[in-house]
Amino acid sequence: IRLTADTAGRRSSRVVAVTMRTPGDDCDLAAGFLFTEGIVTDANEIEDVCNENRNVVEVTLRRGVEVDLALLERHSFVASSCGICGKKSIAAVWVRRKFPIAADEPRLALDVVHALPSTLRMSQSSFDRTGGIHAAGLFDCAGRLLLVREDVGRHNAVDKLIGAELLAGILPLSQRILLVSGRASFELVQKAAQAGVPILAAVGAPSSLAVQLAQECGMT
Repeated sequence: IRLTADTAGRRSSRVVAVTMRTPGDDCDLAAGFLFTEGIVTDANEIEDVCNENRNVVEVTLRRGVEVDLALLERHSFVASSCGICGKKSIAAVWVRRKFPIAADEPRLALDVVHALPSTLRMSQSSFDRTGGIHAAGLFDCAGRLLLVREDVGRHNAVDKLIGAELLAGILPLSQRILLVSGRASFELVQKAAQAGVPILAAVGAPSSLAVQLAQECGMT
């Protein structure tokens, strides 16, 4: 992902992330990554997202939009399995959230929660072909699947999904459920919180740090 933006009063262009990913929805991935990392806070800050080179996404921010690239202090390679592994410290991803999560809402029936994995599974076309790819699904409170993204990396799938909603002008996702096909990691909770997701469900178990961050954000 290459970003062109104003930094300290100067216009510059630099590579901000290199990640192993499954090709497809690359513009969504780039936009979602920049948003969930706190580099951009609104789709209006993005002037253009270009994917002319198959393996490079060029994101140009509008002039006057200053970015703090210190938020992207990470090693030059971002593993597909766990983006936080490249961070210099956990504190580097503890960014201020734009969207607060309302207490005690939305409320869900238990059978809605239990039906989410099978509903998502029926829409995982890439998993059907490969048997080894993750998915992130966005549901309404009745359990209807609204959007799905797949990627070899769990965090990439979530970035693709959030990026699509960002570019469509739909954030915050305050009345939505996010389901991920793997375990619930700290970084997935952080990304969901950035988008204002009130409920995160996962097929696998959460880490203790993910639970701690969800509690602090008021996320179910």
